[in-house]
Amino acid sequence: MVIYAHSLDDRGEDDWERLACHLKNVGARAAIHAAPFGAAQLALAMGLLHDIGKCSVSYQEYIRRPVDGKGTKGPDHSTAGAQRAVEIYGRLVGRLLSFGIAGHHGGLMNGDGHEGGSLTSRLGKTVEQHDGWQTCTGGVPKDLQQSMRPPRRNDIDAAFSLPFLARMLFSCLVDADFLETEAFYSAAEGGDPPERGGRLLPDHVQTTRAFLARHRRDDTDVNRLRSRILDHANARAGLEPGLFTLTVPTGGGKTLTSLSFAMEHAAVHGLRRIVYVIPFTSIIEQTASVFRDDVGLGDAVLEHHASFDWDQRRPASDDSEHEGASGLEKLRRSAENWDAPVVVTTAVQFFESLFAARTGRARKLHNLAKSVIVLDEAQSIPVHLLRPCLAAIEELAKNYGASVILCTATQPALRRDDAAMFKGVDKTPDGLVIPEDRELAPDPARLYERLRRVTVEWRRDAVTDAELVTHFAKREQMLCIVNSRNHARLLFSRLREEGQDGAVHLTTLMCARHRQDVLEKIRGDLAHGRGVRLVATSLIEAGVDISFPEVWRAAAGLPSLAQAAGRCNRSGELGPLGEAFGRVVLFESAEHPIPDAINAFYGPARTVLRQERADPLGLDAVREYYRELYWRKGEAALDAATLEGRDYPILKALADTLRGLAWPFADIARAFRMIDQAMDPVIVPFDDEAAEAIAVLRGAPFPPRAVVRRLQRYVVPVPSRVRLAMIGARAVQCIRPDVYGDRFAVLENRSLYDEQSGLRLDDPSWRAGEDNIFQ
Repeated sequence: MVIYAHSLDDRGEDDWERLACHLKNVGARAAIHAAPFGAAQLALAMGLLHDIGKCSVSYQEYIRRPVDGKGTKGPDHSTAGAQRAVEIYGRLVGRLLSFGIAGHHGGLMNGDGHEGGSLTSRLGKTVEQHDGWQTCTGGVPKDLQQSMRPPRRNDIDAAFSLPFLARMLFSCLVDADFLETEAFYSAAEGGDPPERGGRLLPDHVQTTRAFLARHRRDDTDVNRLRSRILDHANARAGLEPGLFTLTVPTGGGKTLTSLSFAMEHAAVHGLRRIVYVIPFTSIIEQTASVFRDDVGLGDAVLEHHASFDWDQRRPASDDSEHEGASGLEKLRRSAENWDAPVVVTTAVQFFESLFAARTGRARKLHNLAKSVIVLDEAQSIPVHLLRPCLAAIEELAKNYGASVILCTATQPALRRDDAAMFKGVDKTPDGLVIPEDRELAPDPARLYERLRRVTVEWRRDAVTDAELVTHFAKREQMLCIVNSRNHARLLFSRLREEGQDGAVHLTTLMCARHRQDVLEKIRGDLAHGRGVRLVATSLIEAGVDISFPEVWRAAAGLPSLAQAAGRCNRSGELGPLGEAFGRVVLFESAEHPIPDAINAFYGPARTVLRQERADPLGLDAVREYYRELYWRKGEAALDAATLEGRDYPILKALADTLRGLAWPFADIARAFRMIDQAMDPVIVPFDDEAAEAIAVLRGAPFPPRAVVRRLQRYVVPVPSRVRLAMIGARAVQCIRPDVYGDRFAVLENRSLYDEQSGLRLDDPSWRAGEDNIFQ
């Protein structure tokens, strides 16, 4: 009997994919994925063994059943390969490989515990005979112990390296498995596999150089400083890959400087891609647009909003082996793999992927090896997950050939030399080891003084919304940043009720494409001196190129205050540096309580502000702020994830299970959450491009990657319960729920989308008199 990996429902067996071919192709591709970090032979073995359970009689009977009799789930075909890995390669190497093999459909599992759901239980499970597997693999690599290159010691936690290697190998396997399955089905349909974005090329570097040369300006003090910062960073491109800092005040050209350095550094050292990590989904589109359209990198740039995360939509209890008898179900659950020269993504997506257990989130990780990773606004890493995040950053730089740039206006004292964090009873300094000569900006302290363009006031008395509206009336151009979408909506409504000219609202309740249109209009109005009274949430802060003479910021930490200040007198347009300053006011709202998540940062800020320093945004003040934020909290507060209502320190969980090689991957993935509230995507058919993409998705056998990427710009994230209510009211309808579940949910009641304030969440059944607000 011929042994098959994948079938074609409408074709004879001669056209099906033989298991031997699939195993060898997956093994070869997984080896290519792992080669940049020296683990090609380990990944090859995983690829050859991952599907040998398909040699069983029951699986081959399953794959040959008529379409209507195949059911929804085939026999277990991953346990056999995991068991063989341990038998062949021993406890250390074998168990390391078996995590990924056993989890290549359901995801990484816990090492022990959870009867039937742990690796230990899977390794002890009785599996069906799978005779012929040796013939299908053609032989597996020998002496893999020799391929286990000892990792360099992780400075944050020495126990972190080995389980991280298990994650990276898992990533290599699941991505290779998906890509080879995709290639088989594409060929069966008479086409080529979808094009992948690939790696950085000399043309990308030249395009970036040419853009910067064309736009270099020395006509103002600010532009001269920006040029000096750029030249200083580029001069350091030859430094060995590793950890860097780039400390540049807002308005100093940080985004383009970091891109330029990343390109030059990658060119010198043969690094494969640039991954630009941004704190907020809301500004991904601006940064990607600058790189794609302004710089001219075009299709080399991938925006990854993670709007349609299949794994996020699966129940936590689902560890299904199900790929369908044909394999198509696997393709319908496709996820982004970051195979592109330049990737722009969010901090949530980046860090949660580094600790993920599910296949969709984890498949991209191997593409971080030998890449330049720019962590924009690095201070946004949540305090309660700081040490696990630092351990991951350290691991990528030390053992995977990546360069990581901590890029910020207020360097958050993450270095060991900053002594803002301590660990252990002896209070030894904690943090990343980054020498002073790895700072890419010239003399950050002096730079901050020269680029100072605002004065900061702290209003100690609470401010009412009525007072804010009155103050808006006195200013032709003013920005107010508040801490919640609800507060922004209410304040904007009051401005409209007062009839104030130029009242504008910017919120994540608008899809990215809509926000882009709004920002373009605001910039035009500001440039022509027209009235602009903008109310926004923090989405406006991180990197949005916009400038007002006056900015008010609701209670927040000093980094957020500095970011707000970056939207004030951004290019020194109010007058010469050191002589003309914009006004920035920090205030507490009298009617809207400070959210707990914000108050954790505002508390340390109050301590610094009470000292009445001459400049609360100066580097000395910022350094004191981080001592309050990190040091005085203690080590436990910096690794303080929770799981099912109990404390769950992630690094401790890895260290405690190291001896038994029983890492609790599934539990760690559930505990590692950068944001508490689950948000789900609603697709807004905002324009013709969105409508066309939706139409293609409705008719495709599995979601075309280009279409899914395009639709990211038309998504509004809403709380899970709100989305369920919208679906229940038929205001939102799911595309092909029999195939995709509720992964792709489209707004049908367009009366719920307002051109000035975005998506209404209060009443999903409400309809305006007109059917379509876009007409």
